[in-house]
Amino acid sequence: MLNFCKKIGLGGMPLSIQGRPSEPEALAVIQAALELGVDLIDTANVYCTSNEDIGHNERLIAKALKRWENRTQVHVATKGGLERPNGDWTQNAKPKALRLACEKSLKALDTERIFLHQLHAVDPEVPIEDSVGEFKRLQDEGKIRHIGLSNVDVEQIERARKIAQIETVQNRFNPLCQRDADNGVLDTCLKHQITYLAYSPVGGGRWYKALGENAALLDIARKYAMTPYQAMLAFALSKGPHVVAIPGASKIASITDSMKALDVILESEDLKRISEIEMVA
Repeated sequence: MLNFCKKIGLGGMPLSIQGRPSEPEALAVIQAALELGVDLIDTANVYCTSNEDIGHNERLIAKALKRWENRTQVHVATKGGLERPNGDWTQNAKPKALRLACEKSLKALDTERIFLHQLHAVDPEVPIEDSVGEFKRLQDEGKIRHIGLSNVDVEQIERARKIAQIETVQNRFNPLCQRDADNGVLDTCLKHQITYLAYSPVGGGRWYKALGENAALLDIARKYAMTPYQAMLAFALSKGPHVVAIPGASKIASITDSMKALDVILESEDLKRISEIEMVA
């Protein structure tokens, strides 16, 4: 299991997709996260606006880390397996494409070896064994240190484990998306000592604002003198010692707020209330 000093990392996507902040603002967010002790930054080659912009977020992170004196203590996780033609999100986890993506990520991150390289999504046209097999070859060549998966189920995890050692699984998890607590993914990760990276832990773009205004979450937040977002992060972290939350942030205030959740321990009755939240689409 990969261990990090903090159980909350920085999700870099909001810094590079449509509506992103200016570069100085984005760099300031990364700097603030580092100053708060964040030692995991999650990115992807496709955190950008189109194929012409591939690697935007990786380059931002590399630039920020060049200014950070403790660069070797910060772990960067990236991904390959998706593309952004005309701004769309499409799968391409063919071995050749994954190798090319890895080479580009190495250059964008200005590193000789990627700390954690994750299969962004399983390509329905490519057996997961073929995709993970290419990651294993890249690992054997010294270009990848650790291998992870994203957007996967239990069967896919088990198939991948037969090809390579899987260190992380990154799936969506928040009060409105708790399927991994029921479908065996969280338990499978704990069983195999796989770090579970919870992305969109405060709702993501679709539910972020609505959850922040949810009556139950506001009530719980008042009880603990915190924000609803801190409550949601504490909820995610309560799912096991192997869970790390990676909320995205495009403002310094957001990552500052998120890190305060590390000091929160919710009572069982409040965890239950959060787990039962429902919202109408």
